Amino acid sequence: MEFLAEYASFLAKTATLVIAILIVLSGIANLRGKGRRKPGGQLQVTRLNEFYKDLRERLEAGLFEKAELKALRKQQAKTEKQAKKAKTPAKEQGRVYVLDFDGDIKASATESLRNEITALLTLATPRDEVVLRLESGGGLVHSYGLAASQLARIRQAGVPLTVCIDKVAASGGYMMACIGDKIVSAPFAVLGSIGVVAQLPNVNRLLKKHDIDVEVLTAGEYKRTLTVFGENTEKGREKFQEDLDVTHQLFKDFVARYRPQLHIDEVATGEVWLGVAALNRKLVDELGTSDEYLSLRARESKVFHVRFAERKSLQERFGMAASTAAENALVSLWSKLGRLR
Repeated sequence: MEFLAEYASFLAKTATLVIAILIVLSGIANLRGKGRRKPGGQLQVTRLNEFYKDLRERLEAGLFEKAELKALRKQQAKTEKQAKKAKTPAKEQGRVYVLDFDGDIKASATESLRNEITALLTLATPRDEVVLRLESGGGLVHSYGLAASQLARIRQAGVPLTVCIDKVAASGGYMMACIGDKIVSAPFAVLGSIGVVAQLPNVNRLLKKHDIDVEVLTAGEYKRTLTVFGENTEKGREKFQEDLDVTHQLFKDFVARYRPQLHIDEVATGEVWLGVAALNRKLVDELGTSDEYLSLRARESKVFHVRFAERKSLQERFGMAASTAAENALVSLWSKLGRLR
């Protein structure tokens, strides 16, 4: 048992050293690459009709005998031929463009979104449709304001916009969702949170206790309303609250503009609702998952998934590799220690 304990200690020290080295190298790489990033990336387009067809055919190949499968393929080919003859010319059918937005607190995916929208608006017409699969719990006001403005470009171009929410579209996420001509929500998705929140710690009393003075100098009466280190005043708190109220009113006005059917004062309380309750409050238009909606659209239109993949610098790729290696090292270490106990 003493040998096992020593071996476990050796593993822990080695893993700690490796992780520390990787973190340092990653930090150096990020600092060196900061500010040097050049714009660029690649637009990737995937035909989702073929993806759905491949799924179906693979399932059929596993379920049917060879003779049955051959007869089925023959019937399918005949049906497709007849459908092509009866179908409206492609230029009149309209396409469906699918975009994804997975939002963090800074709405970092906005950069890709703006490029995707810029690209599709060169071809999209009012006969087409854009479907956004949106997942976000919200974040910074200005970041999500920009993301919402990108979606507004689609509305301004007269192209129908459908927003599908499978898990969450709250706060800034709902600010984006409300721009859709139609909002489709999964029954248990979280929606709403039409409100504004801000918080920060204040350690002024702790500093005073240890005889530490903090000087906060400003030019402008409200340059700093609340601070972390300085002594906050009631006047500063009132101004901070006033700014929050102004932002909240702008948020309410924005949502009401795109969803006039809402009773905005009833839903703009900061509360959240699950899909079913959100439907009753007209926060969404129908219930369903994005998979259900797109598979139905694929039966009648050509569906394309559009994704702009940003080109990452060498430093960024190295940082990601270092982070992954560190995570794997930790998992491996804990796994080995668990077996040694």
